[in-house]
Amino acid sequence: MDKRKTNGGHSTKSNGVDKRKNPFRTAVTDAVTDEELKELIQVMYKKAVKEDDVQAAKIILEYCLGKPKQQIEQNNTHTLNDFNIKDLYKGG
Repeated sequence: MDKRKTNGGHSTKSNGVDKRKNPFRTAVTDAVTDEELKELIQVMYKKAVKEDDVQAAKIILEYCLGKPKQQIEQNNTHTLNDFNIKDLYKGG
């Protein structure tokens, strides 16, 4: 059965680089050992703490804590000819 029939006629194959199958990620994972990766992280940590390197600190925090979620503060104070929605529920 053709899988395109169930997704609106769009192709199920990725165009260009398929991020799900990134060959570079596999190559880096194969080339670096766990110990080497730990050493790299320790170097970045020391750089962030001892040399006050903001970029190194940012990377360490993002990987340890995750990126902060964007928060949008909303303050809606719209009036429409002195209309109060609570007035709809008063009489009945």
